[in-house]
Amino acid sequence: QVQLVESGGGLVQAGGSLRLSCAASGRTFSAYTMGWFRQAPGQNRDFVAAITGGSGATDYADSVKGRFAISRDNAKNTLYLQMNSLKPEDTALYYCAAKTGWYPHRSPKDYAYWGQGTQVTVSS
Repeated sequence: QVQLVESGGGLVQAGGSLRLSCAASGRTFSAYTMGWFRQAPGQNRDFVAAITGGSGATDYADSVKGRFAISRDNAKNTLYLQMNSLKPEDTALYYCAAKTGWYPHRSPKDYAYWGQGTQVTVSS
């Protein structure tokens, strides 16, 4: 079992930055691939970014590539999402999730463990 708790969301103006954190507890954090997803009202839960447990390889949705950066600190059992150049269309509830193995990792169905989400609102 892995327990995940997100934090760092808030209200920011377009062009601003936020850093989300996801604190993990339970079994060995470094063994898990970690992902960020987001869900706007009435929309599907969409893939944002993922990072492997060991090598730190990353993958990003095209919509955030070059603006967002996923990282992890295995010593602190914490996952991060640095979000820069935020746009109103980035407004959503952001979730972190954990899974074993790397592929596949872009669908919510690939992940076994989820946090409860943190709200990000970007004003224009």
